Amino acid sequence: MRVAIITASTDIYRGNEENISGEAVRAVMEEAGEDIVFMRALPCDREVLSTVMLRLVEGKLADLVLTTGGAGCAPEDCVPEASMDVIERPVQGIPEAMRAYTMQMTRRAMLNRGVAGIRGDVLIVNLPGKARAAEETLKYLLPELTHAVYLLRGKV
Repeated sequence: MRVAIITASTDIYRGNEENISGEAVRAVMEEAGEDIVFMRALPCDREVLSTVMLRLVEGKLADLVLTTGGAGCAPEDCVPEASMDVIERPVQGIPEAMRAYTMQMTRRAMLNRGVAGIRGDVLIVNLPGKARAAEETLKYLLPELTHAVYLLRGKV
């Protein structure tokens, strides 16, 4: 499976912070044997994020686009909106499961506005922005995400 990882953080994009959550997501996917075809930190800008996601999808560069960060309640958080600009078919069960799972770790999980959905034959999923939450959530979701990608690719 070809995986794209986008970290939505203006501070990380500018080099002011390390991309800890993006690296955590990469580690989980590499451990699972998946092919990381794209990994970038981007500014928390709706147009930039949606444009990059659209290029990944329309260019047939990835089967799964994972985002981390930018899905909270801060004024600059815009990843869910950017994702919905690209998504054609929402998959509500993924963020529902993600929030239910992470609520066991912290009640602040209820503040995550992440979404998931499909455009064409590509699955897009917004993961939490904190490295541990992104890692744990991805490990929890990965079997179903893999199954969804196989379904989208007609391999099941």
